Amino acid sequence: MLIRATEAAALLQTDEKTVDKWIKKEGLPATLVNGRFRINRVDLLEWATDHGIKVPPELFVTTGADILFPTLAEAFEAGGIHYGVAGSDKLSVLRNLVRLLKLPPQQDPEFLLQILLAREALGTTAIGDGIAIPHVRNPILLNEPAPAITLCFLGQPVDFGALDGMPVKILFMLSSPTVKAHLHLLSRLAYALRDKGFRAALGRSCDPAGILEAARRFDQGMKQRG
Repeated sequence: MLIRATEAAALLQTDEKTVDKWIKKEGLPATLVNGRFRINRVDLLEWATDHGIKVPPELFVTTGADILFPTLAEAFEAGGIHYGVAGSDKLSVLRNLVRLLKLPPQQDPEFLLQILLAREALGTTAIGDGIAIPHVRNPILLNEPAPAITLCFLGQPVDFGALDGMPVKILFMLSSPTVKAHLHLLSRLAYALRDKGFRAALGRSCDPAGILEAARRFDQGMKQRG
């Protein structure tokens, strides 16, 4: 989760001017969004630790809490599977995708949309074959108890600038309370997209139960392979 410089200052018991100085002169990683700096909690934790700055317990809790990694099926159940998601271009599709996410009350949907658009400006998140995995440079870290994957089938294919030239018709959005959980989900999803049974389930129209069953079979196969 990205936070404002004022929030970072409060967490580290200092003032916003000091945080701005850290960003501009001492290498604290930050993203400029609508003219204001936003900081990832993971980056803040790592930077503060490296610089010998006392870090409050709540910063560790948000980024480092031990959680059980979900299976692929559990992640889909947490995030939901949606069909006929509207949109005629990248902006409208991502806006409607954000509306479908199960965001915590403190998360600003419009701000999350701006981050996703900023990431797309750096390079397409389309991976080819009509699939995209919208994400930001840092994982979307939300104060939620469990990681989730939201799967969206678009009402009409949309150009995401994929290298293979194919318009996107399927989106996967990952959200997670920790970086480790995000990387776990991303690697598991990437592996599943090479699984013939799971890909076949994605190709069947309006069949969320079939997708979940295919995900469970994939999970079982992963478990058997250790």
